[in-house]
Amino acid sequence: MLETKVKRYQYGNPFQTDAVVIKLPIYHEPLQKLSHENGNFIYKLEKGAAVYGLGESVRGINKRGWFYTSFCTDDDMHTENKHALYGSHNFLICNESQPFGIFIDYPGKVHFDIGYTDLDTLMIEPEMMNLDLYLIEGQNVLEIIQTFRTLIGQSYIPPKWAFGYQQSRWSYETADEIREVAYHFKKHEIPLDSIYLDIDYMQNLKDFTVDPHKFPDFENLVAELKEEGIHLIPIIDAGVKAEAGYEIYEEGIKNGYFIKNEDGTPFEAAVWPGKVHFPDFLNKETRTWFGMKYKTLIDKGIEGFWNDMNEPSIFYTPNAMKQAMDSVLENKEKNIDLGLFFGIKDQFSNILNKPEYFKEMYHDTDQGFVCHHEVHNLYGYNMTRAAAEAFDVIKEERMLLFSRASSTGMHRFSGIWTGDNRSWWSHLLLNIKMMPSLNMCGYLYSGADIGGFSDNTTEDLLTRWLQFGIFTPLMRNHTAKYTRAQEPYRFKSMAVMRHFICLRYVLVNHLYSEYMKACLSNTLYFKALAFEYSDDISKEIEDQLLLGDGLMIAPIYEQNKTGRVVYFPEEMLCVRFTTEKTYQLELMKQGHHYVSMPIDQLVIFIRPNHLLILNDEEQNVSQLDNHQIEIIAHVQTTCEGRYYEDNGLVKNPKLEDGLSQININIENNEVGTQWQKSKNSQLNHVTYTVYDAKQNEIFIHTENL
Repeated sequence: MLETKVKRYQYGNPFQTDAVVIKLPIYHEPLQKLSHENGNFIYKLEKGAAVYGLGESVRGINKRGWFYTSFCTDDDMHTENKHALYGSHNFLICNESQPFGIFIDYPGKVHFDIGYTDLDTLMIEPEMMNLDLYLIEGQNVLEIIQTFRTLIGQSYIPPKWAFGYQQSRWSYETADEIREVAYHFKKHEIPLDSIYLDIDYMQNLKDFTVDPHKFPDFENLVAELKEEGIHLIPIIDAGVKAEAGYEIYEEGIKNGYFIKNEDGTPFEAAVWPGKVHFPDFLNKETRTWFGMKYKTLIDKGIEGFWNDMNEPSIFYTPNAMKQAMDSVLENKEKNIDLGLFFGIKDQFSNILNKPEYFKEMYHDTDQGFVCHHEVHNLYGYNMTRAAAEAFDVIKEERMLLFSRASSTGMHRFSGIWTGDNRSWWSHLLLNIKMMPSLNMCGYLYSGADIGGFSDNTTEDLLTRWLQFGIFTPLMRNHTAKYTRAQEPYRFKSMAVMRHFICLRYVLVNHLYSEYMKACLSNTLYFKALAFEYSDDISKEIEDQLLLGDGLMIAPIYEQNKTGRVVYFPEEMLCVRFTTEKTYQLELMKQGHHYVSMPIDQLVIFIRPNHLLILNDEEQNVSQLDNHQIEIIAHVQTTCEGRYYEDNGLVKNPKLEDGLSQININIENNEVGTQWQKSKNSQLNHVTYTVYDAKQNEIFIHTENL
C-alpha cells in the first residue's frame, strides 16, 4: 500500500496538476524530515550524502552543490551556470542512511538550493505556498523511485518502430529533399525508420498545414516512404498564426480557445510565423479541439509527431517590440556612444523569452481564471496531453509522440528530447548524465539530438555520440539550419557510422524488452551505478550507466580518446563488437581497468548471471525476424533472464502477456536451458554463446523452441 510509504502534506489551495494518478489522503500530522520556515522547506543533509533527481537539468547525476530552478525555459545554452532547462521535474531523493524522496506537486516556479548556499543544507522555495508535498520512504533509492513512479502513473509506450534510427534536420524543405535522404540511406544500406519534418514543411508556418508547392504530393510521399519502412514525422508548434482566413485561428478566436490577457482579450505574441496566439491547453475544451486537429495529418498517413516551442517560447510581444523600436527612434539623431549602443542592443536582445510576458497571460480553467505565471510548467505538458488524448480516439495503435517542454505527469502521454543542445563533447557527457535523472521522473522514451543541434559537429563527435545513442530509446540525429550536414553518408567514415546504426538494430529487441519491462513495472531503463552498488567508488561514478537488468555501458565522451578507465563494481563480461556479426568476449575482474575502445568498435559489459540478446540486422524495425535470436550469457551459477515481446503496436500491453523466463546453466560442460515462453512469444530458434566464468570457457549451443 502506498499510504504506508508516502505521506501527502497540503499547503494553501493547490492548483490540480494531474501529476499524480493515485489520490492519497492528506496527512495532518506535523511535517516530518523537513522544517517549514518562512515559506521554505529546509533539510540538513548528512555529510557526503548524494541528492538525485530533478529530471532534465544541468550538471551531474548527484545534484548536490548547485542551485536549480523548476521553470520550463527555452534556453539553448546548456552550460553549468544555468539553473533551468525545458523541463520541470520536482522529484528528488536524499540518499542518506535512511533515504527518502520528496515530490513538490506545484505548477509554478520552484527553487532548489541543494547545498549551494550551504553545502549541508537543502532548501526548497516555491514561489507561492499552494502545493502538495509528498514524502516517500523506502529501503533504498530504487524502492523509492518505484514508489514514486507508481504514484504518478505508467510511462509512455511508443510503437516499436520508434526504437529504430531516426534522421532529422531543420529543415528538409521539400519532398525532393526527403526523397534524396531516403535514397542515400537505401543506397548505402544504412538502416532507417523515420525522417523528420521541421517547420518549413508548413504553409507559411501554420500548424496542421502542408505547403502545396514544396510538398505537392504529400499523401503519396508518406505512403511511398512507408512502403520502404520509413515514417515521416512532422513538427507541431504551440503558437497559432494570427491570420484571417486560417481555419484554426478563426475557430480559436470564435470559441475563445486562446490564452487571454487579464481583460479577456486574446493574448498576442510572436514566434516563427510572426504574430501568434497560444491555445489555452489548461482548458479541457481547448485540448479536445486542438488535439483533434492532428487528425488532419493522421488522415494523410502520419503516425508520429514532435511538439516544440511549448514552454511556451516567445520571441516578443507587440508592446515589447514597440518599446524597442521607440528606443531606436528616440536616439537616431544622437551620438551613439558605448553606453547608448549597448543599451539599444539590449532593448532587442532582452525581449526574447522575457519572463514578464508570462504574467500578462491568463488561462480559463475549471479551477478559475488563472495567471499563466502561476501554472507555467503545465503548458507544454497539456499541449502534448491534448495530442495523446486525441490519438486514443483517432488511432487503435500506438503513435510516436514527444515534446520539448515537460513537467511531471506528461510522462504518461509522451517522451521528450532534451532540446537544442550544442555540438560539444560536454553535451555528450551531459546527455549521459541526464538519462538516469529523467528515468527517475518517468521519462523513459528520451534522447538528445545526436551530434548536437547548434554549431558544427565533427566526424568523431558524431561517431561517439552514435555509439551512446545506440542505447537511448530515442535515437535521433538532428541539427539546425546553417550547420554542417550530419547525415552519416556525408562523412568519410560513413562505414563506421553505418556499423553503429546497424548495431542498434542488432540490439533493438533487447533494448525494447528492457524498455517495456521498465515501463510496465515502474522501474528504470537507465541507472547510475550508485543505484545498484553501495561501494564508495560506485557512488561517485557518473560516466558509466547500468542499462536494464544486466548491462553496463561506459561511453567515450572526449575527443581523440581510443580508450578509457572503466570501474567494475563486480566481475563482468566484456563484449566487443568488431562488426555487426562478430564480437570478442573477455572477462573483466572487479576493480579499475583501462579498456581499449577504438572508434570503430562498440563495447558492452554483461553483469554476472545476466544475458544480452541479439537479432539479425535489418534496414528497419518492421523487417526484423522475431522468430530467432542469439543470446550471449555470462554464467557464474545460473543465468536468469526475462525477455519481453509484443507486436510493437498494441495499446495497454500487459507485462505478463509478453514476458518469457529463461534459465541458463552449465552442467558437465554442457549448456542447460529452461524456458517459460509468454503467450506473445514468436521465438522458435535460439543460438547461445555461453561464457562459463568458473572455467573461463565458452560454450555454443542451439535449440528449437
